[in-house]
Amino acid sequence: MKNIRPIHLVIGGSAIIFFSTLLITFIIDKQVVNFPFWVLFGLPLVTGLISFGVFYYFIQRFINERLKLLYRSIRKGKITKENDFKFNITDDVIANAEKETELWTEERNKEIEKLKEQEEFRREFLGNLAHELKTPVFSIQGYILTLLDGGLEDETVNRNFLERASKATDRMVNILEDLDEITKLEVDALRLQIRPFDINELVQEVFDAVEFRAGEKNMKLSFGKDYGSIFVDGDRSKIAQVLTNLINNSIFYGNENGKTQVRFYIVDDIVTIEVSDDGPGIDEKHLPRLFERFYRVEKSRNRNEGGSGLGLAICRHIVESHGQTISVRSTVGIGSTFAFSLDKSKQQSAGLYSSRGVQIK
Repeated sequence: MKNIRPIHLVIGGSAIIFFSTLLITFIIDKQVVNFPFWVLFGLPLVTGLISFGVFYYFIQRFINERLKLLYRSIRKGKITKENDFKFNITDDVIANAEKETELWTEERNKEIEKLKEQEEFRREFLGNLAHELKTPVFSIQGYILTLLDGGLEDETVNRNFLERASKATDRMVNILEDLDEITKLEVDALRLQIRPFDINELVQEVFDAVEFRAGEKNMKLSFGKDYGSIFVDGDRSKIAQVLTNLINNSIFYGNENGKTQVRFYIVDDIVTIEVSDDGPGIDEKHLPRLFERFYRVEKSRNRNEGGSGLGLAICRHIVESHGQTISVRSTVGIGSTFAFSLDKSKQQSAGLYSSRGVQIK
């Protein structure tokens, strides 16, 4: 019964009517009146064909109306006049409907799983955000209460506590500014100024900017080798932000007396920039989530240390807004390497832009 198609029912019903009419015609022919030969067989045949047409039309219409209603429900209105369709009862429409329903069920299950993951991410994000903001807020609250309880009159205490409260305020401002920026990046509200610039020169500028911080840990910043000018297309200020975040991370999480190295690889029209360190490395289980907002490898690490927890998430959005990708590979005890790509510039060869991406008049 499972392999029976609607057309089989139509043929079966028509055959029953044909043979029933033939039997009745034979009985009438023997008992009442003699029919000509063509009437004896022609009448049942015509009756069977008419029955077949009637059954075919009504069953086809019945199935189409019912299954179209089902398909419109499970496909959420994807059927339009342009791509409307009809079911043919010669096909195994029931099996096709079952298959479509199974596919629809699988899609809904995947959507449900995705929604669960998003809900879990939302709860984790809100919890992390509350924790990030709670730490400086409580610090400020403690400093203010100490000052109100008499510390304000003590010159050795008031200035020190006010400076600490100012640093906690700055941390909150940094978190909010990073949140605002990543929100703009996610909704494409931040416009990029794509111009050719020398990525090698930009990395050197970032090295100069973070040199003092690297010096505090006696870390060496260097290139993989001597590179000439390498021009890429991108938003120079935003790529500088990516490089600054990556290099600062390598310094902050790197070992004392360690090193951070930047290398370039050019393949066809793509320039890959790698930022490597010889730090403690990151366990493989953390790598898929490393670019999430506020995700931290060391859950117990002091929240007052480091940046806003949004640096890598911002890096990812900036790079992806350039139509490129960013990735990380790491081995515990050996170090980590962050890599992202940019388009190699073709416009600079015409001499229209300087190495800093400024248009030459």
